[in-house]
Amino acid sequence: MSPQLFLLASALLLAGSAALAADIQKGRQQAAMACAVCHGPLGIAPMPSAPNLAGQQELYLSEQLKAYRSGKRRHEVMGVISKPLTDEEIENLSAWYASIRVQVEAGS
Repeated sequence: MSPQLFLLASALLLAGSAALAADIQKGRQQAAMACAVCHGPLGIAPMPSAPNLAGQQELYLSEQLKAYRSGKRRHEVMGVISKPLTDEEIENLSAWYASIRVQVEAGS
């Protein structure tokens, strides 16, 4: 196996084990306290300036929260909200929003 393929396989394995460790129910509880005002209780934002989080990819959500927390990605509200989050809380929140199934219907 080439070194590049080995590294890719290792990264995928680690990502999969992190997803298994996340606690969706804890993420749901935390989201209800900190995220629902802007992003809605089920990840469908009630305000046009906030994105829908329901059904987003877990890895994407996790990376974005970590970027807000570190200041790499800037947003006045998200910077404050994400600053105290632990890696475990970020993984739980990401797992919760990723677990929400969204159905898209084509318009007429």
